[in-house]
Amino acid sequence: MGNIFSQFFFVPTAPLTEKNCPDQRGRVFLVTGGYAGVGFELCKILYAHNATVWIAGRSEPKAQKALDNIKAACPKSEGRLNFLYLDLSDLATVKPAVQSFVAQEQRLDVLVNNAGVMYPPKGSTDAQGNDLQIGTNCLGPYLLYQLLLPLLAKTAAAAPTASVRVAWAASIAVQVAAPQPHGMLVVGEGDDVGRPQDRGVADNYGQSKVGNVFFAREFAKATTAHTGVVHAAFNPGNLRTELQRHWTGLDHWITDKILFPPVYGAYTELFAAVSPELTPDKSGAYIYPWGRLGSLPAGIENSLKTGSEGGSGVAAKFLSWCAKQTEEFA
Repeated sequence: MGNIFSQFFFVPTAPLTEKNCPDQRGRVFLVTGGYAGVGFELCKILYAHNATVWIAGRSEPKAQKALDNIKAACPKSEGRLNFLYLDLSDLATVKPAVQSFVAQEQRLDVLVNNAGVMYPPKGSTDAQGNDLQIGTNCLGPYLLYQLLLPLLAKTAAAAPTASVRVAWAASIAVQVAAPQPHGMLVVGEGDDVGRPQDRGVADNYGQSKVGNVFFAREFAKATTAHTGVVHAAFNPGNLRTELQRHWTGLDHWITDKILFPPVYGAYTELFAAVSPELTPDKSGAYIYPWGRLGSLPAGIENSLKTGSEGGSGVAAKFLSWCAKQTEEFA
C-alpha cells in the first residue's frame, strides 16, 4: 500500500525537467502519441534541447498542429520535428511506418511507447478483432519494437553505453486496476495459451499495462547484454490527459481532483529516456513518478518467473502469444 501511496501523493521533485535536460543534439527519438498530452510535452522538451523528434500517430492534422506549436514554443532549437503515420490499433500500419522511418533515418536512440487507450466503450476492438486496449497498448507497440530493434541495435553499437533505450508505458493501474489480489495479467491456456482473458474494461486496461511491464523486463533479459538496448517501464503519474476522454460521472469528478498537468508525466518519461541512473544493470526497471526507481507487485514478479524458478511463467506465455498475433505483419 505504501508503494501505491507514494505514487499518488507527496511525490518527490522531478530530477529531470526542461530546465536541466542535457543537450540532445544528434540524437533521434520516436514518440508514439506525441501530439497530445504527456507525449506532446515530452516532444517539446526534447526538441527544445536540439533533438530530432518523430511524432508517431494516426492523425496528421493533430500532429501538424502539435509540430507548429512546438516549433513556435522553441524558436531557438536546432533540432528537427517530423510526423510518422502509425495506427497502433491496426497492426497492418506498423511495418509501413517502420519502413518509412528507416528510409529517412540512420539511427534511433530512444523509442518511447507513450501512446495508449484507456477505458473505451465496452466491446471495442482493434482492426484485428482483439480487445482495443490489449491491441493498442500491447500488440501494436510489441510489433513496432520488434521491427525497430535492428536499427536500435545498430545505433547502440556506436553510442554511449545505455544511451539507446526503449520506454514502455505502464500505469498505477498495474497495482490498483489489474486483476487482484496481486495485480497481474490473467491468460488463457490450451488453444488460447497466453491470450489475456477478458476481465471487463477496467481490468483489461490494467492487464494491458502489466503487459508493458512484461515487455520491459523480458526484452531487458533478451537484449541488454547482446545489443546494448536498455529497457524501462514507467508509471507516468496521475495526469489530466486525453486518456480520460471516455470517463463520465463520479469517476471523472473524483479523479480530476487528484490529477497533475501532463508535463509532470513528461518528466517521468524524460527520466526513462535520458537519465544516467538507468545503467545496463538496471535495464527492465520500473520507474515511479516523476523519475525514480520503484518496485512491482508480488503477483507481477511471480508472473515474470518461469515454473522452474517458482513462478507462473505468465509473462513468457503472454510474449509468445504476442509473437503469434503479430507474426503475419512483421
